[in-house]
Amino acid sequence: MKSIFFEEYEIGTERVSTGRTITEADVVMHAGQTGDFYPHHMDKEWCKTQPFKERIAHGTLIFSVGIGMTAGEINPEAISYGYDRLRFIRPVFIGDTIYAKVTLKEKRDHPKKPEYGFVVEQVEVFNQINEIVLVCEHLLLANKKSS
Repeated sequence: MKSIFFEEYEIGTERVSTGRTITEADVVMHAGQTGDFYPHHMDKEWCKTQPFKERIAHGTLIFSVGIGMTAGEINPEAISYGYDRLRFIRPVFIGDTIYAKVTLKEKRDHPKKPEYGFVVEQVEVFNQINEIVLVCEHLLLANKKSS
């Protein structure tokens, strides 16, 4: 574990994950976990009649996997506060390989608790041909150094 306080985060810092291929098993397991068995994800023959022509992975699956790929070393001075501005830009198909890029976008003081600050990370998930498929902002609640 490595402690990083609010003041130590640097805007513009980036990190990039390795890739991960989305499999049929991923889609089936996610459908079972969430109850989302819509034909867009599960019905290969029906999908042939639709604009994408093949099954697409659940957006929530790509969000979960993408965020999981961004996880790094545990920082005891910060905790995830949530996600904003989540958008599914392009479909991800079974067999696509995705990777994630995180860029430290913004820092701001907590409006009510001066001992904390918000750190905003821009999360972008890309497919194997470097097209962006998902974007969101990850908010971290970070401790400030004691004065």
